[in-house]
Amino acid sequence: MSALVSVRALLNDAGVEFAERHHEPTPTSADSARVRGDPIAQGAKALVLKVGESFGLFVMSAALRLDSGAIKRHHKVKRVRFATPEELMGLTGLVPGSVPPFGRPVLELDLHVDMSIAAQERLSFNAGSLTDSITLAAVDYLALVDADVFCFSK
Repeated sequence: MSALVSVRALLNDAGVEFAERHHEPTPTSADSARVRGDPIAQGAKALVLKVGESFGLFVMSAALRLDSGAIKRHHKVKRVRFATPEELMGLTGLVPGSVPPFGRPVLELDLHVDMSIAAQERLSFNAGSLTDSITLAAVDYLALVDADVFCFSK
């Protein structure tokens, strides 16, 4: 099952209202915000990172930058790095820019959510492709996911 189909099913099963859009390919958060007509802060940037020896999915506002030091301190590790495109494909079957902000059951990764997500009224994200986006209420997203929530943005 594709990530888009999995996200749709998860949201529908939970009774979450959402809007879905098909659009031109948008590989970056800035491209996505422009095409959707949303403020960039509303974008949920989903990053697959290798933290120590394991991979995880980290979700933050697209308007902010990653604070790898905060992740190192929180997880008590010395190294944090982005998954390579090959690692990302192997872990998720997805290309950079298409990763939705959901761990299990959509993606088999532990989910970590930055505090910046709770500050948003709505969230928008590419949902398993560079051409399909979903927008939903941030409160619905936070109620639905099982995540480690802490501050890892700046």
